[in-house]
Amino acid sequence: MGLLEGIRSPADVRRLTPRQVEALAAEIRRFLVEQVSRTGGHLGPNLGVVELTIALHRVFDSPRDTIVFDTGHQAYVHKLLTGRSDFSRLRRSGGLSGYPSRAESEHDVVENSHASAALSWADGIAKANEVRGQPQRHVVAVVGDGALTGGMAWEALNNIAAGQDRRLVVVVNDNGRSYAPTIGGLARHLDALRTARSYESVLSWGKSTLRRSGAPGRLAYEALHGLKKGVKDIVAPQGLFEDLGLKYVGPVDGHDERAVEQALRHAKAYGGPVIVHVITEKGRGYTPAEQDVTDRFHAVGQIHPETGLPVAPSRFGWTGVFADEIVRIARRRPDVVAITAAMLQPVGLAPFAAEFPGRVFDVGIAEQHAAASAAGMAFGGLHPVVAVYATFLNRAFDQMLMDVALHRAGVTFVLDRAGITGDDGPSHNGMWDMAMLAAVPGLRLAAPRDEDTLRAALRAAVDVDDAPTVIRYPKGPVPEPLAALEDRDGVDVLARHEGATPDARRVLVVGVGPMATTALETGRLLAAHGLAVTVVDPRWVLPVPTSLVKLVGEHDHTVCIEDGLVDGGAGAMLGQRAREQGIGTPVRAFGVPRQFLPHATREEIVDVLRLRPHDIAADTLAALDELR
Repeated sequence: MGLLEGIRSPADVRRLTPRQVEALAAEIRRFLVEQVSRTGGHLGPNLGVVELTIALHRVFDSPRDTIVFDTGHQAYVHKLLTGRSDFSRLRRSGGLSGYPSRAESEHDVVENSHASAALSWADGIAKANEVRGQPQRHVVAVVGDGALTGGMAWEALNNIAAGQDRRLVVVVNDNGRSYAPTIGGLARHLDALRTARSYESVLSWGKSTLRRSGAPGRLAYEALHGLKKGVKDIVAPQGLFEDLGLKYVGPVDGHDERAVEQALRHAKAYGGPVIVHVITEKGRGYTPAEQDVTDRFHAVGQIHPETGLPVAPSRFGWTGVFADEIVRIARRRPDVVAITAAMLQPVGLAPFAAEFPGRVFDVGIAEQHAAASAAGMAFGGLHPVVAVYATFLNRAFDQMLMDVALHRAGVTFVLDRAGITGDDGPSHNGMWDMAMLAAVPGLRLAAPRDEDTLRAALRAAVDVDDAPTVIRYPKGPVPEPLAALEDRDGVDVLARHEGATPDARRVLVVGVGPMATTALETGRLLAAHGLAVTVVDPRWVLPVPTSLVKLVGEHDHTVCIEDGLVDGGAGAMLGQRAREQGIGTPVRAFGVPRQFLPHATREEIVDVLRLRPHDIAADTLAALDELR
């Protein structure tokens, strides 16, 4: 029986001997490689925090002491140490979430996967402990160096420093990376801390040499020791943290469990806010991850554990199409630049950066800054293309509204993983964008259905210089091309089905983006019941095309299928515009309800939401029967 099998709670971890702790760390790494290779998930980040997480649970008493992870994808080890060892359905319906989950355990507090927020949570929890008369409880925030590139983290640190009596420990898990290597001034600062051993050397020299030199030497050493802050600023610039009023401990080798444990115990005993700077290696202990220069196996699909190679080769995806087309555009348009928020590779900008290194800007995990700086670039004569996951655009809504749209800036936002993504749970489904962006004056949004329409939409978007444009597409492979029968003033007609009789009811089926395939099959099912059906794809969804509104008026019933929110989404906007034109045709929207979707595969979620063609057709037929 292995040690891991006997771990049911953190109390079991605290009972282990130092030698057993070392054995447990090796066992956890083997477990993670074996299990995550079968299911897919965030492998590299968790391999890097094994000793750190063990130390956290040996020093602090969770859940009495609160441990918050930023971001939560590095919490797999935490799950194991709190009694959750069934990883067989990781990130699948009915299985463990890929992030902390309150439904799973009292040890999970923040169900987070949007970076840079955990320090604000920790500050709030520490204040609550103070107000409720529980000052002995500790709060620990584990935050990566990548997350510290987000401005929200520094807003929190500013407030944390003001509570000098609050027991709050910030563990900086510094592996030099978020998805890719961390960039910016903070990264350079942490590099200095990571490599500066000169501070310890100076003090060691002073202690061993000056103190042996009689009274003058001892006086010199005491002066040097009294000027410790100044020496630190010169040879180990942790002053960035200490100038905020935060005690600094480190750097500590994050893979030396005893050293990490000792540092955490010092921080715990201090009685106020402390930064513990821990140096870790993403992908530690798994050779394929350690040798992966791209992202150290940040997130993987199913892989062969021995080699790290994919079990099945991935098909050419939406991100690859964007990556290729934006490079083509940049070759003929020297004003086109690219912006990413610490996700150069995941959003497909690596080829752009390779060919045009001076025209790509990685701003770190700072989507707000990305959008506002893009407005500035547009003012300066450039056309910025901001590429982010759809779920992260939520963080930059104010800047899109007040900096980009208000100033009529020609900025293109490319939203990868839009719609239902599934596996990563409620925080990663990119389902909010269309309903949210419908409120932005002047904004134009395209939802391509295949490779050709994505390329065409991107080319059209960068030609707009007086308003924000948005291109959204889903996660995964690109579907087969869907040719249009005709173009109705910007709306593609994909299929027409004659009714069984001349007076058959006429149904318009609108497929938004990748749901065009669903719309085609829905149309065929409705036509099989004798209805006259037209299937269309508007391509540009916002503002609602006037030609699409006109088509609504030419039919007796309209169905709009989308993979975004139903409330305020594309179908809702279409219905509103039709009513404004005095058109009485009912418009029924099929999409995502206003709720947080649990982790599951996209197929499982589509099934539960009744977004399959046979479900939509059945509901449409039932509605038509009611309207008779």
